[in-house]
Amino acid sequence: MSEDDKYPAESGRRRFVKGVVGGAALSSVGAAGSATVNSLTSASGEGGGQTVAMAIELMGGPAPRGMPQVPIEITDDGYLRGKWPETTTITQEGIEITVAQEDMAGGVTYAGEWFQYCGMEGYENVQPTFESDNILRSAPGGYDWQSDEYETGDRIRADSFEDYDEWGNGIGQDGIGKPAVTNWRSEDADDTLTVTVIRSPLIEEAAQDDEWLAASTENGFLAWMNVCTHFCCVPGYKKNEESVRYEAEDGVYCQCHQSRYDPFNIVETLFIARPRPN
Repeated sequence: MSEDDKYPAESGRRRFVKGVVGGAALSSVGAAGSATVNSLTSASGEGGGQTVAMAIELMGGPAPRGMPQVPIEITDDGYLRGKWPETTTITQEGIEITVAQEDMAGGVTYAGEWFQYCGMEGYENVQPTFESDNILRSAPGGYDWQSDEYETGDRIRADSFEDYDEWGNGIGQDGIGKPAVTNWRSEDADDTLTVTVIRSPLIEEAAQDDEWLAASTENGFLAWMNVCTHFCCVPGYKKNEESVRYEAEDGVYCQCHQSRYDPFNIVETLFIARPRPN
């Protein structure tokens, strides 16, 4: 399969050529990759436009880029919280607008625009001033261990992942990361933001030598917005046995169109974020 053939040949599906793409995979996530972005026509609104985001790497399939990372932290009382950028005012096309935007380690500008795709730009919970405690809460469709320990809406505790270096569910390799399916910034909103979080020894090790990962992960916890950048489906990490067929059993697999992502490699992506409706 060539770099541009996005479906594995054995799938029997039509294969696509990569379109709007993020930066190249980075051996050090602080290094910039070159990218070409197709010009897109967008409706009027606030924010949006050319955006650089950190994302879990796209490994194959028709999706144009990886899914955006959500910087994670552990609260003083032991809960997992997805960081939201600071709210500030900027001038865009001569008009002052409010944006969520924050400079972080590794030269990364973390912004709410990372999540303005797949219609989420219209969600109230991606508006810069939406109030939330940002705690990750257990969502439906999680893993068996989640169902045993949490009800839907319960706050996720860091100590639930103590067996992260040995956990497995019969799909792929055990001991590379324990996951949970969560909702973020969604407790008082009409729409939900679906985030997957894992605790992995691979992330814990990588963060020791990487400024961005050290700032955006904690104790091996890493999270991403789990909405496929192709047709907005919801992929799964170790959720589907079919992933073995596409060599994605240890990654994130979208069963709708076979896009595959590597949650253990964070890369820069360049894309056109859709503006928030006025």
